[in-house]
Amino acid sequence: MTPAISVKNLTKDYGFGRGVFDISFDVEKGEMFGFVGTNGSGKTTTIRHIMGFLKPDGGSCEVNGVNSWHNPCEIAKHVGYVPGEIAFPDVNTGATFLKIQAEYLGVTDMTHCNELIAKLKLDINANLKRMSKGMKQKTALVAALMHDPEILVMDEPTTGLDPLMREEFISIVLEEKSRGKTVFMSSHIFQEIETTCDKVALIKDGSLVDVADMDKIRHHDVKTFKIGFSEKKDLNDFRKGGFSYGKIDAKRCETEVSLPRKDIAKLFASLEKYDVKYIAEVKYDLEKYFDEIFKGEKKDGKQTPVQTID
Repeated sequence: MTPAISVKNLTKDYGFGRGVFDISFDVEKGEMFGFVGTNGSGKTTTIRHIMGFLKPDGGSCEVNGVNSWHNPCEIAKHVGYVPGEIAFPDVNTGATFLKIQAEYLGVTDMTHCNELIAKLKLDINANLKRMSKGMKQKTALVAALMHDPEILVMDEPTTGLDPLMREEFISIVLEEKSRGKTVFMSSHIFQEIETTCDKVALIKDGSLVDVADMDKIRHHDVKTFKIGFSEKKDLNDFRKGGFSYGKIDAKRCETEVSLPRKDIAKLFASLEKYDVKYIAEVKYDLEKYFDEIFKGEKKDGKQTPVQTID
């Protein structure tokens, strides 16, 4: 089956080490794919190539098998796009803009559009230029989703939204996914990506570091527990027990231990002889996963040098 989005050896070199370099990944149909990285890492550059706004120096991007740079108008028919930097045309209200957008996209039934307006609590009669960042973001989300596209490409879509609206947005996106839509979303908020995505790509300094399977992260084979003891002696004796130990807080008589899932019963059996105040699992998440990757890079001497001003 042809991937919904295919990025093959994409390169765009702006000079001075900026741009994206030999990036490759596929987003399958019906998949929700997260794209994370720090500011300036190349997320927006990659997305603009997918949409056909930029010509690559090397490689290519395809949407449903169609080359993005050669056929941007064809791409637009099937994609709902939320840009990272929102710029509206010179019209008075949100309602006027959405009507123009509906006409451009060939939308005649505004039922879905009105449902989105209600869910996001969007004041469509507000002056477009005077809207807050959050209101502009909501308007852009409605514009991207109103024609019921089969693919969503969103660059930091929750920027400016308050926590309640972020939850509503996630609910909307998960509903779209349940209907078989393909979603490609960049974000710097790990929790959003964890909640929604099937796979997550990490980009750093213009290069793809890894593509993670979220199901494997959610059901990680190694478990970590934080354990507090009543006595320092118990803490010290426990740390001689042959487990893999992490952080230790002597003042709180607390330590961490990591072990394979299959050995959890062995851990609890060993704790029976100690006076344990509490034990809590330390959740393994996307942030920890990528932090381990970064630490591995540093051990290999690949850390990015600190820039200074002469």
